[in-house]
Amino acid sequence: MHKQSPLGINHGNEHKPSAPACFPTACSRMFATKKAKAKVKGQSVKVNINSTLVEDIINLDEVKMDLNSVLDSLKNDFTRNLSVRTSPGALDHIVVTTQDGKFPLNQMGQISMKSPQLIVVNMSSFPEETAAATRAIRESSMNLNPEADGTVIKVPVPKVTREHRENLTKLAKQFSHKAKEAARRVRTAAVAQVKKAKDGHSEDTIRLVEKQIQQMVDNITMDIDKLLAAKTKELLG
Repeated sequence: MHKQSPLGINHGNEHKPSAPACFPTACSRMFATKKAKAKVKGQSVKVNINSTLVEDIINLDEVKMDLNSVLDSLKNDFTRNLSVRTSPGALDHIVVTTQDGKFPLNQMGQISMKSPQLIVVNMSSFPEETAAATRAIRESSMNLNPEADGTVIKVPVPKVTREHRENLTKLAKQFSHKAKEAARRVRTAAVAQVKKAKDGHSEDTIRLVEKQIQQMVDNITMDIDKLLAAKTKELLG
C-alpha cells in the first residue's frame, strides 16, 4: 500500500512500521523530517503541504492567489487584445468613458452583427453617449473605424488576413511570456520570505516549502501554456 507523510508526500511501496499517533502540536514539528528525494515511476515526488502547518513561515494560500491573479491577467489580455473581430462579442471588452464614470460598451449599447463585415451598436438607451462610445471603439487596440449615424454606430469589420492572425499569435506568445515572468517574480518573493524563517525551522522543512512553491508555479506555467495553445488554435482558425 502507498503511504503518505504528514505533508502529503507519496513515498510509493515502502514497507515501514506505522508511525505512532501524535497530537497536532507534535505533528507540526515533525511533518517535514523526511527528505523529498524519492522517485515514483521516474517522476519527482509531489508535495502537498497543509498550509496551516507552515503558516508561521509563509501563507501559501496568498501565494496561490497571486499566481491565480497572473493567470486571470493573461486571460484578460487575451480577451482585450487578441480578438479576430468576427463576432459582436469582440467589442464587449471596450470601455466607454462618460461623465458618470467608465462602463463596458455592451452595457450601454445593443451590439449586433449585421453581416460578416459590419457590426452595429444601437445606442438608443444612452443616446447622449453615442459620441463617447464611437470614440472608445476608434481608440481601442482593434484598429476599427466606426461611424455614428444618429444613435446607431456602424463598425466596418476589415477582412481578417492570415498575416493578421499570425501577428496576433505572436502577440499571444508575448503575453504568455510576460505572465510566466510574473509567476517567477511571485516565486522569487515567496522563496525570499521562506528563507527569512529558516533559523526557526529545520532545513528539510524549508526545502519542502520551497518545493511546494515551485510546484505551484509549475502548475500555473502549465496552465499558461494550455491557454496559449487554445488561443493560438482559435486565432489561426
